[in-house]
Amino acid sequence: MEKASEKLTVYFEETFWVGVFERIEDGKLSVAKVTFGAEPKDYEVQEYIQKYYFSLKFSPAVETVVKDIKRNPKRMQREAKKQTMETGIGTKSQQALKLQQEQNNQERKERNRKKKEAEEQRMFELKQQKKRKKHKGH
Repeated sequence: MEKASEKLTVYFEETFWVGVFERIEDGKLSVAKVTFGAEPKDYEVQEYIQKYYFSLKFSPAVETVVKDIKRNPKRMQREAKKQTMETGIGTKSQQALKLQQEQNNQERKERNRKKKEAEEQRMFELKQQKKRKKHKGH
């Protein structure tokens, strides 16, 4: 049976409030990071999730260990309260974010390289055209 769990952690980083969406599916963790700016209210976070969740760009999946434990509801409530008091994100999440960042950097470098090559080719063609135009009259 396929299980999926999702978690949102909102914390203060330097000058902005940041939200980290963690999604675990089939034992693989993927993460998306969102910068809120000013401290978001609960209803603002809820609206953001409803509007933009499906357009979030999640990182590539990273293997993780999923524990399947039946828990007492009161214990779960205590743990949820404890997690809200903690700040920061998990190490696996940081790894997934780093992986996504590296992937984005590679894509950007590839785009820039192709753009530069296209511009060089265009300039070469212009020079060749100019050379042919000068040579045509003689």
